[in-house]
Amino acid sequence: MEDVKSVATLLESTSSKIQQLQRAFAELESHRAVTLNLKWKQIEDHFHGLEKSLKRRFTELEDQEKEFEVKTAQSRQILEKRQAAVIAKEEASLESLQEKRDAAVAAIANALNKRRNGITEFDSILENKPPDDIRLSDSDVKALSNPQLAKLCEKNDAQGLHKFISDNRKNLSSIKEEIPIALKAAANPGGLVLDSLSGFYVSSDEGKKDANLLGQRRTCIMLMECLSILLTNLGEKSASKVISKDVKERARVIADEWKPKLDDLDVDASNGNSLEAHAFLQLVATFGIDSDFAQENLSKLIPMVCRRRQTAELCRFLGLSDKIPGVIDVLVNSGRHIDAVNLAFAFELTEQFSPVSILKSYLTEARRVPSAIKSANLSPTAQNDVSERELCALKAVIKCIEDHKLEDNYPPGPLQKRILQLEKAKADKKRATEVAKPQPKRPRANGIVTRNTNIAADKTNFYGRMTDNRYAPPTQYMYDNRTYGYPGPVETHIPQYMGTPAYNMAPNHGHYFATGYQYQAPYLH
Repeated sequence: MEDVKSVATLLESTSSKIQQLQRAFAELESHRAVTLNLKWKQIEDHFHGLEKSLKRRFTELEDQEKEFEVKTAQSRQILEKRQAAVIAKEEASLESLQEKRDAAVAAIANALNKRRNGITEFDSILENKPPDDIRLSDSDVKALSNPQLAKLCEKNDAQGLHKFISDNRKNLSSIKEEIPIALKAAANPGGLVLDSLSGFYVSSDEGKKDANLLGQRRTCIMLMECLSILLTNLGEKSASKVISKDVKERARVIADEWKPKLDDLDVDASNGNSLEAHAFLQLVATFGIDSDFAQENLSKLIPMVCRRRQTAELCRFLGLSDKIPGVIDVLVNSGRHIDAVNLAFAFELTEQFSPVSILKSYLTEARRVPSAIKSANLSPTAQNDVSERELCALKAVIKCIEDHKLEDNYPPGPLQKRILQLEKAKADKKRATEVAKPQPKRPRANGIVTRNTNIAADKTNFYGRMTDNRYAPPTQYMYDNRTYGYPGPVETHIPQYMGTPAYNMAPNHGHYFATGYQYQAPYLH
């Protein structure tokens, strides 16, 4: 503030300084020996202009200082409010913690009193009945369109449950909605689902390609999903009874058996549609044993199941959302750009990973010719492979654009034109290949096989087409293989069968005289 006052004082003394300068200028002008070009009016205007500019700048600085003081006051108020809110939350947390401590102390004291009275915890558990939400009520039974599901669950018949689902796959959607209700009829729903997993893996490698095995694996995954739905609808106390310690221990044993088998998966793993990896993640999520496995190891399985519909929900349930950016990088680096875009949309990471940039990079990779092919001459087969790869990539990108409504950011028009160009080039190559193939042979009337030519004979001509070299002298070709006889033309003055000639007639050179010269015989009707 002292600096501001001193500046204001200096600005106020400007007028007196100008007057002193005017007197000095007048005195100088009176003693001048030569005429000066400057006039006092010019000097006075110059200094008055400087004075106004300084005053205007000084006023602006004062306004900025006042604005800064107002903002500082507002920020202090906001900080004070936040500090008060934090203090209030801390006090509320302390009060809640104190209440929990008091409740825990009271529970411990109550347990000690029961212990002294001879009532053990095991006896109290036996006396407690299961909650009503686990029981299968009459309304649940009426809601079932497949009451046999409840009977199979009540009998704890895992194999029968598998068979019923397999036999009724046409009604799979309705069955999936009713299984969570039917599981309430089981004495141990968690144990029943674990029993159904016994046939997930087979000893022989050929079983991996068996359609029945694939159906059985899908059924196992569906049963675990249905158990998760049941647990979601139950309360915390009831859910803890469905997934008891014994059930969790059995689930851990199965997970430990399955985990090493994930290291050697079939080709579905590279396509993001692995049933084995999906079943393992679903097992870990449903039975709550994710703490037994490192999140880093679980996140490595996501690329194997990224095309499965339940992947996003599984990752969120297992707490793997923060690992998704790394998974997207892995997918892009491995050439699975479409899966990366789908995963980015599923977890709302499109700002961090631009879908348009990823799709354009995918097309660039698809158009790139491999280095092994570049080094050698590009054969027609290699050209077809490159074109087919680009064509598939274009169609996949257009479908991705339509699925995620990216038409405004990435218009599909140029891509569709490129597809038409590639398909037209493919069709032209196919037609050229078919024309270049040799024509099939056809038999003559006299039994000699001749090759069909591409030149059609004149239909109006009574005689057959005459060759240009019909008067050519005999060549060496006519004298080869002389020991063979050929059937002659059907004439009234020539025998039906000719003996061994002194020369060999070419099968497709028409008729010849004894001298070897060719003549044209009319067709006989």
